[in-house]
Amino acid sequence: MKKILMIGTGGTIASKQTENGLAPGLTPNDILACIPQVKHVCGVETLQVCNIDSTNVTPEHWKLMVEAVEKHYDAYDGFVICHGTDTLAYTAAALSYMIQNSPKPIVVTGAQKPINMDVTDAKTNLLDSFIYAADDDSEDVSIVFDGKVIIGTRAKKERAKSYNAFSSINFPYPAVIQDGQVIRYIPPVRHKGEVRFYHDMKDSVYVLKLVPGMRSGVLTQILEQYDCVVIESFGVGGLPDSITAEVYEGMKKWKKEGKLIVMTTQVVSEGSNMTVYEVGKKVKQDFDLLEAYDMTLEATITKLMWLMAQPAKDYEEIKKRFYRMINHDILFAGFREDK
Repeated sequence: MKKILMIGTGGTIASKQTENGLAPGLTPNDILACIPQVKHVCGVETLQVCNIDSTNVTPEHWKLMVEAVEKHYDAYDGFVICHGTDTLAYTAAALSYMIQNSPKPIVVTGAQKPINMDVTDAKTNLLDSFIYAADDDSEDVSIVFDGKVIIGTRAKKERAKSYNAFSSINFPYPAVIQDGQVIRYIPPVRHKGEVRFYHDMKDSVYVLKLVPGMRSGVLTQILEQYDCVVIESFGVGGLPDSITAEVYEGMKKWKKEGKLIVMTTQVVSEGSNMTVYEVGKKVKQDFDLLEAYDMTLEATITKLMWLMAQPAKDYEEIKKRFYRMINHDILFAGFREDK
């Protein structure tokens, strides 16, 4: 029987009702006691690294999770992390970059309702997570939620209340959990080499969402405080004239200071491609702008946090690393632009 470590971080699944609303209050052992049938699936031991609402999760909490997995990696066959849903997709993406090439599964799950409620999705999600973590073919960082398995870099919370809160963006579900069984649609790819752990994340990343009529000067102000700006553009990607003029005026200075601008799209599905329209093609080519293509916003942000914490000799090296696929995070990449 497989041995799985359950790591508690708080979130709705661990919440109790208080006079000020739901707040984390259950321990991992409290949570585990709600699914006694898990004893037929695997052996479970528990560890708590924090007990917070996921709204308060920061890169420092990701570091705690990574340290817990690394410290106990050899002693367990897999890991299940209980987490709040609001930033769960960010955490799954971040862990995909901080724990790479893992032949053992790291499963992130949570719930839309606390596990101690009479009507809740928590028990199913948690038991499904252990079923998946105990399966011989499971590996790397994944989310298990509402009977679906989602690659850690491909999840987005699209529903605030419904049990099917998460969708897999621009990538199919690799597996589902039905009747206590893992049904795989995509066979696993066995890793060569050993698991790699990273502990540093640079949180100097800001997201600028374009809106019609946005005034110039905003981007310059942001880059005075942050080292990287992800611009959420419209459609397949482009810049309005006011922002374009600002980029041409400031890009030489920003690049000299090591600042990064990365383009993505506000449209959830199908990704960006700045070369389609005039409003995007020229500025992308003139400045060799990085583009997220089919990556989720959560993966884009956390990959940049991870990249900026790794030494790089120049922009070309950063570009090559950004376009290198990690845990299925990017497929399009400008038709192999990284080559």
